[in-house]
Amino acid sequence: MINFDALQSLEPNALILFAPEILLATMAMLMLMFGVFRPKSMRTVYRIAITTLILATAALLFPFFQPGDFILFGGAVIVDDFARYMKCLILAAALAAIFMARDYLERTQLQRFEYPVLILLATLGMCLMVSAKDLVAMYLALELQGLCLYILAAFKRDSLRSSEAGLKYFVLGALSSGILLFGCSLLYGFTGATGFEALANAAGTMPENLGLLFGLVFVLAGLAFKCSAVPFHMWTPDVYEGAPTPVTAFLAGAAKLAAVGLIVRFLAGGFLPAATQWQQIIIALAATSMVLGAFAAIGQNNVKRLMAYSAIGHIGYMLSALATATFEGVTGILLYLFLYLTMNIGVFAAILLMQKQDSQVENISDLAGLHERNPGTAFMLAVLLFSLAGVPPLAGFFAKFYVFLAVVEAGLYPLAIIGVLASVVAAFYYLRIVKIMYFDTIAEPMRQTAAIELKCLLVIAGIINLVFFVYPAVLLAPAQWGATSLILP
Repeated sequence: MINFDALQSLEPNALILFAPEILLATMAMLMLMFGVFRPKSMRTVYRIAITTLILATAALLFPFFQPGDFILFGGAVIVDDFARYMKCLILAAALAAIFMARDYLERTQLQRFEYPVLILLATLGMCLMVSAKDLVAMYLALELQGLCLYILAAFKRDSLRSSEAGLKYFVLGALSSGILLFGCSLLYGFTGATGFEALANAAGTMPENLGLLFGLVFVLAGLAFKCSAVPFHMWTPDVYEGAPTPVTAFLAGAAKLAAVGLIVRFLAGGFLPAATQWQQIIIALAATSMVLGAFAAIGQNNVKRLMAYSAIGHIGYMLSALATATFEGVTGILLYLFLYLTMNIGVFAAILLMQKQDSQVENISDLAGLHERNPGTAFMLAVLLFSLAGVPPLAGFFAKFYVFLAVVEAGLYPLAIIGVLASVVAAFYYLRIVKIMYFDTIAEPMRQTAAIELKCLLVIAGIINLVFFVYPAVLLAPAQWGATSLILP
């Protein structure tokens, strides 16, 4: 359990290592008060939010010269290379979500100061998720980010689809939280502990301890919902489609990063001694996610729904690497998360750049003839789609290569075969969009917004995916450092 007596004697070093979370929480509260008294100062609130995220990233990287793992707050939280790596990605995704939202919220008359405040609070919860070392801390972090995401999904209150998305997300999210909490209560009831280390020690007796095994199953079910793994994916397409597009990008980026990071921390960092007990569950989740993500997206015409099924498939690839329970598998996941984040940010930036006369472009058919109207946007979007499909030599190919290599080395050949075949099927709907952009005739007039932030995000994402093969060690080395914190090579 959490040692609350230790909280009374915190070292100054602990506060320095926890500075990003303290900064996010403090500034979110100040922004909330500022927005209440100055509701029309939207630009100021957005600038504060951007500055806060940049300073949080700097505070996160400042003590990076201090090697080793640091356990804080009586064992509830840990700061290690894995947490730093994941937090950097989460903060980058949050920063991108705020940049994406400025032009969109102005055009849709949704400029409200609550948006950046909710982004910061959700980011705080996600940072705590990947640093959680205790069931109580894990659950509180999950609920903090979950409550913010429910509100963000229904942020467009005048839209029936957005309200429906927020309601579905809330109801199913509450159900999954109940399942997760029930699993946590079983783990505590049968072990008398909530810390991951104590649970890991008790996991050695898991074959004889059915209560511990049932608790682990319920916790994995709750966590599988958070990352949209099949069969707990039912909320994803509707929420992706109904939520405002910048919120969808935040869900597809930061929320997925935090959920996968928490699962990796919980299993590879906590229940590694009982890997034989949970490997079969992860293999089943991975295989079904890859298959459904590949086939269910084929008939989609809405870009956001297609990206939802694409996300389900990519979660399957990441879980395949986790099923190996090896250093190579965790390294593959961390590299995959970074590259997947860049691909998602680029695709959603491209979607936000394009708009029809009275609405946002969301249907795939609306992209017909895009290369004639906006050749630069069409080229960058095609690069990102090819990368999502895993076409060499783009970054997406190497992301899948490292994952499947770890799966093969672990001897999980059927899972590797399923993954490769699912990738081939999934390539169809990515290439279909490229075909529509370059070979179909223009459907109706479309214009491109002048938001410089969106263009910069699209270009940066495209360049990373184009040049990754030149020197992959730049990104592979940090992923290996993060994996070393959990599993020694």
